[in-house]
Amino acid sequence: MLIAFPPCTYVAVSGARWFKNRMGLQHAALEFMRDILESHIGPKGIPHIAMENPVGVFSTYWRKPDQIIQPWQFGHGETKATCLWLENLPLLVPTNIVAGRANNIHRMAPGPERPRNRSVTFQGIADAMAEQWGAL
Repeated sequence: MLIAFPPCTYVAVSGARWFKNRMGLQHAALEFMRDILESHIGPKGIPHIAMENPVGVFSTYWRKPDQIIQPWQFGHGETKATCLWLENLPLLVPTNIVAGRANNIHRMAPGPERPRNRSVTFQGIADAMAEQWGAL
């Protein structure tokens, strides 16, 4: 099984205003993401693949995600649309829907740690992946 979290720097819609100056880097990132999803093909292919990324241009470059989840579906009171592209895996089932829904990721203060902090996977989502896909 492969659960991939490729960098979203050149493909997330949040960075769209910089796309025109980074077309080569964007193309390379999109091809890398496509290669991840195609690694299930062939006799030595990886049988189960999940790839996570925010809403971005991969949906039009390759294909739409199989599922879009939110942290508030897995015990966290934030909003952050997270796309999942799946190969031979079931959709994630929400484990703990919470009422509080703040847009903290988008409103995060500028600074050197902002990109890293914005890309952190919420523990509830990671736990759901482990619990629901781990037996495969």
